[in-house]
Amino acid sequence: MGSASAISLSAIGAAYGTAKSGLGISAMAVRKPELIMKSIIPVVMSGIIAIYGLVVAVLIVNAIDKPPNYTLFAGFLHFGSGLSVGLSGLAAGFAIGIVGDAGVRGTAQQQKLFGNL
Repeated sequence: MGSASAISLSAIGAAYGTAKSGLGISAMAVRKPELIMKSIIPVVMSGIIAIYGLVVAVLIVNAIDKPPNYTLFAGFLHFGSGLSVGLSGLAAGFAIGIVGDAGVRGTAQQQKLFGNL
């Protein structure tokens, strides 16, 4: 359950961040198409969130032993770590999506918003 929650919740957060930032990029591209490549940063950042969830899920799966050696404490430890990574990935994806959308739309209005990129 820890491995499944780590990868699934992180992937949902990354998908939301990518979709929300992508909407901002497409809205910005109508006004300033030359700034599209500068505005890809939030999409890349939200994709990294899913990779974090995948890494933790693989670590949890590799740490599982056979039933006599796998204690209840280890099970709850793996569940808690997967759930914490998954929920933080979900929250980070939502935050990247909202802030990335606003930042990309702001770049269309004022190009000096993010400095010299």
